[in-house]
Amino acid sequence: MVNGIIGKKLGMTQIFAPDGTVTPVTVIKAGPCVVVQCKTTSTDGYEAVQIGLVEEKAQRHVNKPMKGHFAKAGVPPTRVLREFRLDGGVASINVGDKILVDQFVENDVVDVIGTSKGRGFAGFVKRHGFGGGRATHGSMFHRAPGSIGASAYPSRVIKGTRMAGHMGVERKTIKNLKVMRVNTDENLLLIKGAVPGPTGAIVLIKKKDVD
Repeated sequence: MVNGIIGKKLGMTQIFAPDGTVTPVTVIKAGPCVVVQCKTTSTDGYEAVQIGLVEEKAQRHVNKPMKGHFAKAGVPPTRVLREFRLDGGVASINVGDKILVDQFVENDVVDVIGTSKGRGFAGFVKRHGFGGGRATHGSMFHRAPGSIGASAYPSRVIKGTRMAGHMGVERKTIKNLKVMRVNTDENLLLIKGAVPGPTGAIVLIKKKDVD
């Protein structure tokens, strides 16, 4: 069984418990998905399944190699393809199998993987949380980075030095989030807290085995 699903972030809302407690949740349209390819150790070197997200609007523009890839699987083309590694093997999974949101139940613990929002070019304080200099009048060192390397040795800026630059658009994994509600009719998951990415972002939801 595939222990995860592809979803699309719809936004955030809140739900109320009977005692009036408010819980912020992220609404994700999870699936439906279809198995496009099964990878095995003998053929590919590892065990995994490639699944595609079935969307309301079918994928129209498909290049020749991908068209053959989907034709071999006997499934309609999908825009979003992702792989899920498997520990238990792919013997029980067949190409064309559907992966639905009903594999999740309330109080499941999941990891959500997505791409963070792009923040453009950001300075030291916003990008790395630098404290900055004194904010007093005349300091002229409010948001400056300070020294970025020694002059005598090594007389260069070391690779990886935290400096201003492009921020965001990074793969992020938020672990141990709780599933609050599951709507199988609308393929919706309500997950406690925030997940990476803007509204409409593609995310991966992986179920965790909790003893």
